[in-house]
This record gives sequence, C-alpha cells and structure tokens, in this order.
Amino acid sequence: MQPQDHPAPSHRLPPAMSVLIVDDQQPMRKTIAFILRQLGLKNVQFAEDGDEAWRILNAGRVDLLLLDWNMPRLSGLSLLERIRKSESLAKLPVIMVTAEANADHVVTAVQAGVTDYVVKPFSPDTLAKKLYAVCDRCPSLVRLRAGIR
Repeated sequence: MQPQDHPAPSHRLPPAMSVLIVDDQQPMRKTIAFILRQLGLKNVQFAEDGDEAWRILNAGRVDLLLLDWNMPRLSGLSLLERIRKSESLAKLPVIMVTAEANADHVVTAVQAGVTDYVVKPFSPDTLAKKLYAVCDRCPSLVRLRAGIR
C-alpha cells in the first residue's frame, strides 16, 4: 500500500500543515520530504541540526516537527527538551525519526515529551501511519485539519 492510498477517511493530513524536518543527513531529509509530498504536504522546511531548527521554530509557524536524535551542535533530544520548556512551543507535536531503537532511548524520548517515535529505516507506510495517528490525537492538528488555525 502506498501512503497516499490509505483507506481510512479520518486519515487525512491537513494540506496546510507546516512540517519541519530536522536531520543532519541530506538523503534522509529528502526521503522524508518525498514521502510528505506523496501524502499531499507541500509546506516543508529543513534544518541540519537542532540549533538551526530552534531558529526556524522561533521565526515562524511550524505545525509538526520530524526530528532526528543524533545531530551535531544540538541533539534532537536536547532540542525536544528545549521545546517542551518553551511557553510558545511546548505543545508542538514532535515525532522522533531516528536509528536509536533501544528501549532506553525510547523511554528517554517519551519522558522528554516526544509525541511519537519512528525507527530508521522505515517504510513510507510506517511514516504515514505515524503522521495520521499524531494528526488524530494532537488538538492543534485536529483543529488544522478542520480548517481552524
């Protein structure tokens, strides 16, 4: 099944959703962006590390963050912790997209407030299912899907 062929009617991503992909590996950023475009998302931004992502997050509107764990300068986990301490960004949905698959890393991310977790390598369908699930349970994305900003 292709991600764009997902049958459930509630599994619709808000087309206006702004997504920030943060990963130090350009091929991974491109792969994720390709999947997002296949799902109908066009408003995609990129950052190579947590510092650059932090600047983007504070400069404009981002509705969803796809975040790698291991990056130079500011790690994904450190950025997540900073986001959760920020008054304006604390409720931002964050999906950790990382090769860190051991249970300790998952527990650490959950304790830091991650919204969901995807382990690399992943299929387009796996990422799509995570995106649909996050959009179904995060109030800001439910409102956005209903056309309310």
